Amino acid sequence: MDRLTTTKSQITQEDPDTLRELGGWLFRHRTSIPLPIALALLVIPASSPSPVLSTSLFGLGVLTVAAGEGIRLWAVHHIGVISRTRSDRLGPLVDSGPFGLVRNPLYLGNILLWLGFALSARLLWLAPIIVALLVFEYHAIVRWEESLLSERLGESYRRYMDRVPRWVPNFAGAPHHTPETAGSAHLFSWPETLYSERGTLIAIAVGSGLLALKQALGFGL
Repeated sequence: MDRLTTTKSQITQEDPDTLRELGGWLFRHRTSIPLPIALALLVIPASSPSPVLSTSLFGLGVLTVAAGEGIRLWAVHHIGVISRTRSDRLGPLVDSGPFGLVRNPLYLGNILLWLGFALSARLLWLAPIIVALLVFEYHAIVRWEESLLSERLGESYRRYMDRVPRWVPNFAGAPHHTPETAGSAHLFSWPETLYSERGTLIAIAVGSGLLALKQALGFGL
């Protein structure tokens, strides 16, 4: 049995069909699934901490949202519009930029975005619940993606999985391009990057405005 077959067998054993199927469904609906989280942030009354703590939470939330979107922009700058697909269409294997440090920078960025909104909404108790829900969702999605990519991209993707961690960035190791990906590394222009990321940027602006309106109306004050 060759090494690729072994890897695919290991993925099948570690990842039950039900989890992979759930991951595929979550992937195709990943834009609408967080809507209940957004609704909760808007309708649940905020806690009433001291003014200093309230300001600190808001500032920490803004910084966390900025960090999450910064990671997303960096990733989209390297991967382009393929990040927006809802199908199982695949582009070339990208291992440059953040993808040379961690395999799923976009999902890490998303988690930081929602964590930041929870902090800005002064719903500190809800933040770990949101993170746990998103971790479960992205865990299932990544299992599905890894099975699909391993099957379609074969040995090059197996080497990429061996080299780059799934969730915890490896800052010690410099990004390394394989022969299969060295020629495909491509930086999208910043106008292209911003255009591809426009949906998330608009959602951040709308969400921030709605949270400001919630505060102005006195929810939790």
